Amino acid sequence: MFDYLKNNQLLATNSQRILALMLISLHVFLIWGDGTTQLQRAFFLCHYGLFLLWQPVWRNTEKLSKPAIALFISVGLIGFFYINWWLTAIWLSILFGLLGGRIFSEDTKATRIIHILAASYLLAMLLLWVVPRLLDASNDLEAAKFVIRYLTPVLPIAIFFIGKQTAKTGQPPILDFFYTLLLMLVAFILVLTSYVIGTLHAVNYIQVMFIAIFGLAFVLVAFSLLWQPSTRFSGIELLMSRYLLSIGMPFEKWVKNIATLGEIESTPNGFVQAAMGEMTTLPWVSGVSWLADETQGKLGESSSHITNFNFKDFYMSLHTRWQISPALYVHVKLLTQIMGEFYEAKRREENLRQNAYMQAFYETGSRLTHDIKNILQSVGTLVSAAEQNDTKENKADDEALLQLIRKQLPVLNQRIAATLDKLKAPGEEKKRLEKMSAWWKNLQLRHNHDAIEFVAVQLPKQEINAEVLDSVLDNLLNNALEKTKYQPSTFIKVEMYDDAENGFSIDVTDTGRAMDAQIANDIFKKHIASHNGLGVGLFHAAQDSKQAGYELSLTSNVNGAVRFRVELAPNPVPNPAPLANN
Repeated sequence: MFDYLKNNQLLATNSQRILALMLISLHVFLIWGDGTTQLQRAFFLCHYGLFLLWQPVWRNTEKLSKPAIALFISVGLIGFFYINWWLTAIWLSILFGLLGGRIFSEDTKATRIIHILAASYLLAMLLLWVVPRLLDASNDLEAAKFVIRYLTPVLPIAIFFIGKQTAKTGQPPILDFFYTLLLMLVAFILVLTSYVIGTLHAVNYIQVMFIAIFGLAFVLVAFSLLWQPSTRFSGIELLMSRYLLSIGMPFEKWVKNIATLGEIESTPNGFVQAAMGEMTTLPWVSGVSWLADETQGKLGESSSHITNFNFKDFYMSLHTRWQISPALYVHVKLLTQIMGEFYEAKRREENLRQNAYMQAFYETGSRLTHDIKNILQSVGTLVSAAEQNDTKENKADDEALLQLIRKQLPVLNQRIAATLDKLKAPGEEKKRLEKMSAWWKNLQLRHNHDAIEFVAVQLPKQEINAEVLDSVLDNLLNNALEKTKYQPSTFIKVEMYDDAENGFSIDVTDTGRAMDAQIANDIFKKHIASHNGLGVGLFHAAQDSKQAGYELSLTSNVNGAVRFRVELAPNPVPNPAPLANN
């Protein structure tokens, strides 16, 4: 039966009409059920059944639990067998709280008007019909009986037709516990105050009602002024908020301690251990157990009162000396979320450290791999020259080849030694300084057997970092030579320019096809896809050039003129200070 009531679609589409029918049945129960026991019980059951259809606590999609079913049956039995004016006053106060509390949480104007009309009807019947029966003062309101009997039902009838306009909203009912409880207590206070004044003082009920209403209004106005005053006093609102945030533990102190632990502890597991130790210092906590990622632990003693909390990958079971209240549960849940956020931050920090460590390994290994590749390519060039010389019938060039090998082997030996030094101490950068004229001559000798044109009108006299320029030029020339394999008509040219003011620059130009725009944009910024290499050569060449004080750039990227330039990085010249006026 209750499942049927809960799943009835009337509640979802016609809740305002059911509210109106509930109030009309309540009016019939209060007015025409007075004095006839059997009729009164029948009217109450009709009203109570409509209340079960309307009630805003349980949604129509939920299945009622056994305690809820027991509660509904108990209230129905008490109302059926023991109904009296005191129970009626309590019931009307409860209904007034349930309806009045929803006035402050509704969004639409029509819905607020509906609940205002319903609360007004309940308060009117409570003060003008039920309380006079408690005081046996019905004769004092003899003139108002016609209004109470026949005009107050206009309010629920109006609700019935207003509800017709809002029936299709489909919004679930909203119940604000704080406002509901507050208005329920206000109704109780009105009933009890009126009863006390009417019992102690033999006065007319109208006077009793005015004294009770205006006295309560004065108390509420005073309380509202104290809630958020304009003076230096902080107000009851701030005191209550501070109290709610400090149930069982000072909120500010806890957050400060957790933040301090977050600064002290560098690992996620260490932070969790320290935070759980901080939790066990609370007087109402007997023990705590947790599971964070793959780490778990337990501190303190177990108890029969266990409450579980979790946030993402952080799980905590709190063992308390007594069952925690709902307010404290919300409080601890918030603190668990704070601990979980700190734990996630520590995990991310540890992952960043690990990634930075692996990134350093990757960059060092990638650079050394590319240096070794360049050295091997230089060795391959010498071997290729020797093979070409062996195929010739005339052995007149043997002496020239031997001279080339004698000059290049010491250079290769120095480069191999520098690479080995980098393997031993990756963080130490050593420069191999060399005159530009000697370096330029060695560069031409290494590529003497390649189809490359070298042009230099005037060589600079300054010393250069031969290790870096060897690596950069080998990358550029090897890439250009690789292009000639599938573009045979490609011509390669290396030009040296000397500028007395800005230093030197070296251009490496090939007449092959231009690169894709996206590759040209990313070639010095990150790893790119490569069919014949690692795709990081020019990226590391640009990084090495920048560290050595040079600049590698792509100055032209068109078909027939793909040009890279290596030059001294321009030094920013500070703006001269303005001269003071004499």
